[in-house]
Formats: sequence, C-alpha cells, structure tokens
Amino acid sequence: MNILNPQVLNSLRGTGTNMAILLTGGAGYIGSVVVDDLIDHGREVVVLDNLSRGHRAAVNENAKFYEGDIGDRALVGQICRENEIEATMHFSALAYVGESVEDPAKYYHNNAVQTIALIDELIAQNVKKFVFSSTCATYGEPQQIPIREIHPQKPENPYGWTKLFVERVMADYDRAYGFKYVALRYFNACGATERRSENHDPETHLIPLILDAAAGKRPHISVFGSDYPTPDGTAIRDYIHVSDLSQAHLLAVDHLQRGGDSEFINLGNGQGFSVLEVIEAAKKVTDRDIPLVMEGRRAGDPSRLVGDSTKARELLGWDPQLTSMEQIISSAWRWYDLEGSKEQSAGNV
Repeated sequence: MNILNPQVLNSLRGTGTNMAILLTGGAGYIGSVVVDDLIDHGREVVVLDNLSRGHRAAVNENAKFYEGDIGDRALVGQICRENEIEATMHFSALAYVGESVEDPAKYYHNNAVQTIALIDELIAQNVKKFVFSSTCATYGEPQQIPIREIHPQKPENPYGWTKLFVERVMADYDRAYGFKYVALRYFNACGATERRSENHDPETHLIPLILDAAAGKRPHISVFGSDYPTPDGTAIRDYIHVSDLSQAHLLAVDHLQRGGDSEFINLGNGQGFSVLEVIEAAKKVTDRDIPLVMEGRRAGDPSRLVGDSTKARELLGWDPQLTSMEQIISSAWRWYDLEGSKEQSAGNV
C-alpha cells in the first residue's frame, strides 16, 4: 500500500457512499497504481481499457473491468448506469511524442476526439467530476524555470496539442454545463510500487532504459547532448514517483467531491535531475557499471524542464513522499531479477 497523507485517508474512509469511480486506462502504468490505492482505501472502482497498450493482469482483481474504447458512448453509458459512477479519472491516452509527430491523426483521434465523446456521455449521464491526466508538454519550450501553471502554453508536438485541446474543451464545458475537472499536468512519471511497474513497448523513459543497461538487457545508455547550459552539460528533467502521482489524483477527486472549483495543477518535484545524475544514482543503487554513449542533442529538447508544484501543495495538500532519485530508482530496480529480466507489470500511461 502506498503512503497517503491523513487528508486523503480521512476523505476516502469518510465518503459514506457505495458509488464508484471510473478509471479509463486503468490497465496502464499510472492508472493501475491509482486503482490499487483506491481499492486499498475502500472505494468501488470500475476500469475501462481497450488493452491496446495496457495489461489486463495489471488491473486489481477487486476492480470491475470493462474492455472497450473510451469513445464508445453506448458502453460508457452502460457503465455509468450499471455502477452508479460519481467521478471519473481519465488516464487513457497515447503518449509517445515521436509517434505523435509521425502519425498525428492517430493521436488526435484517440486523445482528443474519443475523449470528447467520453466527456459528452459522462455529462449525459450526469457524471460531472473529472480528473484529467494532462502533461507539461502543453507548455512547450519553457520561458521561465520552474514552470508555473500561468506559463504560456504552446506545445511543440501533436501529443501536447491533444492534451491542451482537451483542457480547453473542459474549460468551455465547465462554463456551459457545470462540468468540474482537475487537470493534472505531469512532469516525468517514474518508479514502481510493490505491485506495479513500467512495462512499455517500446520503452522510451530514461530510468527503465538505464536499468535495462544495468541489467545487461541493452549494451549501453545513450545520453543525448552534453553541452547544455547546466552544471554537468546534460539535460535536466523533473521526476515524480508514481506513488506520489497517485496520491495527487486521490486528493484531486476529493477536491471535486467536496465541491471544489475546476483547476489546472502541476505535478513536479521543483528541482530536477540531470541525465548524468540519474545514471550515477542508478550505479549506486544497482552496484553495477552502466555503459554510456554520448550522442548529439535531439531536436526540440530543452535544457531544463522543472515544474513548480506550489499550487498542488497549497490547494490539494499534496505531500510527495519519495523524492530522492535513489528512492525512485530503488523502487524500480526491485522489479529486476538476478538474471536481469524484468517482471511483467503494468503498461503505458
């Protein structure tokens, strides 16, 4: 069980309701962790996932599961009627930046068109509380560090635009239909719980790639850019443990259930770690050599992406527990056996 602060515990135990929370994408990486946390604290949970990138085995056995698309309004309506849904947490999205550039139609259809269909049906069923997995990619190239919620939003790829588009739709729907939401703009989700870990195909996240190299599953880790204006020359990114992300989602749905206003909220650590700092932390945790190859910068990669989470702390009472890079990497390394293979767990966000 993840560690939650007293505000979350009291809220979850004190609802006095048998109504359920719907999680779209609950067979994926972050969604499956949130499902576990909700169930651990006595909530009824319903999962909707088409399993295109998630894993059925990652869904808690105590959650009710429906296989299907979020844009299937008949199915969403059926779920709401059969389960007395009171709020929705929406994790179901495609999230590869490069893929979004190569096939933008796929991303606009899944992340925007189908999400709007989902929201339309939720409103038709009078389910008007919605926690949305957004992203720091809506900001584009940072103009100030750390990034605050008021930072201009100008995405640099279709993935970021799909998320920003849904943010705009939700704001209009709030004004017109009383649709209340919390959009959580993630920075880099990472780490593992005792039951769930990352299992993407293909894997693009830095920490799993580093640990694959430590486990001998890949010959080296590539470091893209060593001449950034940072202390060690490598890019700096903001990393948030998946357990702390889960806590923020529970606090967000509690905020809405207590009648809170719609909000856009960053989830970041406020400091950031460079690529070389992450690699050095992994060497300490694994006690293994991690070969690296220095390569040129990738186009569009900023030198720093660090979020200001003051609003999450002050408004939601969010209190991240696993903030050191050693803690984050240790939690993920436990999923590797002595032969260096990674156990099956959860899938994409």
